[in-house]
Amino acid sequence: MYRIDDLIPFLVNELFDFRCSLCSFLCAFVQGNALKAMSTTTNVSRFEQVTMAPADPILGVSEAFKRDESEKKLNLGVGAYRTEDLQPMVLEVVKKAERKMLESGENKEYLPIEGLAAFNKATAELLLGADNAAIKENRVATIQGLSGTGSLRLGAAFIQRYFPGTTVYISNPTWGNHMNIFNDAGVPWKHYRYFDPKTVGLDFEGMMADIENAPDGSIMLLHGCAHNPTGVDPTPEQWEKIADLIEKKNHMAFFDVAYQGFASGSLDQDASSVRRFVERGMEVLVAQSYSKNLGLYAERIGAINAVVSSADAAARVRSQLKRIARPMYSNPPCHGARIVANVVGDAKMFDEWRAEMQEMAGRIKTVRQRLFDELSSKDKSGKDWSFVLKQIGMFSFTGLNKAQSDNMTNKWHIYMTKDGRISLAGLNLAKCEYLADAIIDSYYNVQ
Repeated sequence: MYRIDDLIPFLVNELFDFRCSLCSFLCAFVQGNALKAMSTTTNVSRFEQVTMAPADPILGVSEAFKRDESEKKLNLGVGAYRTEDLQPMVLEVVKKAERKMLESGENKEYLPIEGLAAFNKATAELLLGADNAAIKENRVATIQGLSGTGSLRLGAAFIQRYFPGTTVYISNPTWGNHMNIFNDAGVPWKHYRYFDPKTVGLDFEGMMADIENAPDGSIMLLHGCAHNPTGVDPTPEQWEKIADLIEKKNHMAFFDVAYQGFASGSLDQDASSVRRFVERGMEVLVAQSYSKNLGLYAERIGAINAVVSSADAAARVRSQLKRIARPMYSNPPCHGARIVANVVGDAKMFDEWRAEMQEMAGRIKTVRQRLFDELSSKDKSGKDWSFVLKQIGMFSFTGLNKAQSDNMTNKWHIYMTKDGRISLAGLNLAKCEYLADAIIDSYYNVQ
């Protein structure tokens, strides 16, 4: 038999071993759960805080249109030209320019940051006229941009950097992306009055009052022609008064020229507002796009121009625009630039382009007239629909509110932006009567 004194060391050792085993078990248990917790934490996305962005108010229209299975559906949302068969169109002169590029064996080397030299020369001359004094005196800094949007964005970044705190005044209403561009560039902006819903026309007095009341040295964003979304432009006499006031207030005009030649069919007429300011010796910024007038939507080809007071200033502005472009996208694409340079630089192709532009502009004028005729004949109330004819370009601002626009879509399967804008470039003669029925129903039966 063991004595109790002999058992004590044994029991102590056993207890020690048990405690060690228990500790090991507990450590393993805790460590396992910690690893499990860590694994669970790792599986939680770092992007949980990212919310779903709303659909783009314009591009979202096309997405909804594609989902609609109705045979009656009509897409009047996006500003893209369609043939009378409502099909996309590639201009014949563009096809010819592309064949010429293919035959010449053009390479795909990087363009300079400022873009293709031949394009920049052609685009400035197209905007201002080849004999313009500003061009002859090297007072125009032109940088190839990513269509109108990218060119506006370059201009906005330039304003943020060299005119910090300066407010840009934007028409109310305007193209929906204008505010996004200046917001993302960190440029403060405000609206100036533009549209009068009572007349479905220009609120010229309100516009002038807001320009007058803006702090001296502000920047006024102006639509060069075919105002988007209203289709309402100032008259030549009103443009003179606008230029007078902007000059008096020491403001600077920033023109958005997205429809040169496409609105009226005349390149010179559609650029007259910009040329009016430049001829006065006023410094301006101008963003250009070739999406509409050459149908180069997917090529993303445009330019930002700064027309300034001296060749030295132009050189400095050009250098800083290049500096801004470098970390944004480095170099612009070459394909669209070469198309423009070939078309504008070849007299025969240039004439062919003007003829095709006039044909496109003419088709839109024809459906505009037909829509007015249908509205006038069907509406027995005596309402004046003449604003449809007074507007210009690819859009018509119908005056319909959001609820009425929703009725156009939900009942009639006609897709449009919720501000009442319709793209006449997406309409054909065969659909004018149907559209008139939808507008009249929405206008009178939806409050």
